[in-house]
Amino acid sequence: MRYSKINNQLFSNNRKRLVKELKPGSVAVFNANDIMPTNADGTMRFRQNSDLFYLSGVDQEESILVLCPDYPDKSLREVLFLRETNDQIATWEGHKLTREEAREASGIETIRWTSDFHRVFNTMMLMGGVENVYLNTNEHYRAEVRVESRDARFIKACMEQYPLHRYERVAPMMSALRAIKSSYEIELMQKACDVTEKAFRRVLKFVKPGVKEYEIEAEFIHEFICNGSRGFAYEPIIASGKNACVLHYIENTSTCKAGEVILLDVGAEYANYNADMTRVIPVSGRFTKRQKDVYNAVLRVKRAAYKLLRPGTQYFEYHKEVQKVMEAELLKLKLIDRTDIKNQHPEKPVVMKYFMHGTGHHLGLDVHDTGNMFAKMKEGMVWTVEPGIYIKEEGLGVRLENNVMIKKSGLHDLMKNIPIEAEEIEDLMNSK
Repeated sequence: MRYSKINNQLFSNNRKRLVKELKPGSVAVFNANDIMPTNADGTMRFRQNSDLFYLSGVDQEESILVLCPDYPDKSLREVLFLRETNDQIATWEGHKLTREEAREASGIETIRWTSDFHRVFNTMMLMGGVENVYLNTNEHYRAEVRVESRDARFIKACMEQYPLHRYERVAPMMSALRAIKSSYEIELMQKACDVTEKAFRRVLKFVKPGVKEYEIEAEFIHEFICNGSRGFAYEPIIASGKNACVLHYIENTSTCKAGEVILLDVGAEYANYNADMTRVIPVSGRFTKRQKDVYNAVLRVKRAAYKLLRPGTQYFEYHKEVQKVMEAELLKLKLIDRTDIKNQHPEKPVVMKYFMHGTGHHLGLDVHDTGNMFAKMKEGMVWTVEPGIYIKEEGLGVRLENNVMIKKSGLHDLMKNIPIEAEEIEDLMNSK
């Protein structure tokens, strides 16, 4: 196993929290993600459905979790169905979970093979007192779902076979539950951030004029994998020079030139949990005065944003306050003037010319994790904080991003040990 064993109490507690939200006489079903095809007989690397992992800790394809808390047979109130292995599968694909291993990972006593699923589920639906059926969908507000998922196919089949049951959405419940991180989850996210830190420190020693962006990418992935990560939490952004002004630049093909800065938006995945860091470093090892002025302006906005994050804060109100702080910094940098502010459109503030994205997002099992952006922030939530200034006419982009957990009082910065002061970055890049 790449990462340390996860205490199955995490998953047991998650299931208990969900069950408390279900109506009496309910069943909830969660399906694994599909293995997605590429071309010919190729497939993409498997990535487990985040909700299924959150509730079971099982990271294997074709798994199904069924929760039926009021079922008369107590042994079937939570059942995990697994793909049964055989000699051919073992030869071609390798080891698959045994029942004992799945029981140990999940804390679920009843483990069945998927070949038993339809019989067991049919009995639950027709003889188990089930009235409400909770089915899962991807309801992330930024999702563009163009491929039919295993959950989507199951919804069709279930509603066709059992048309008179009452169907409910489980996604809103899962979103609210997953937004509040337990101590177990914070430990895993901290590990992802620590691995990211090691890689960043490695890169600081590596970068010099003439290196390719993809060579820097290679340094990150080397350190990630050597420390138990499966790799990048998302497609890495290694953006030198004018590329830093493209928010989702992922080509990573340019040569890093003397006098430029490089925007590094990268994060390690660890045990399915994610880090999301952004730093900006000078290719030559020293910032120019203009680069440092812009850099420190972004850093001041980031620190001001920290002071605004607390339980009870509403994201969009918070973002408006951050924009006001950014407006003052843009004035100091002479990127805007008082006339621009006076004539700005109320729905498109002038600050958006140079800071056009949000200040942050939920983080967890998904990089843009589940959570209601309109709801008030609560203790235990993990957010990114990532202000930026992008000056296209100067070919200069600066974004700084850390991951923080909201506490009753103040914040816990999971990236507090990752260098961020301009002078510290310069010192590390020029030390032997």
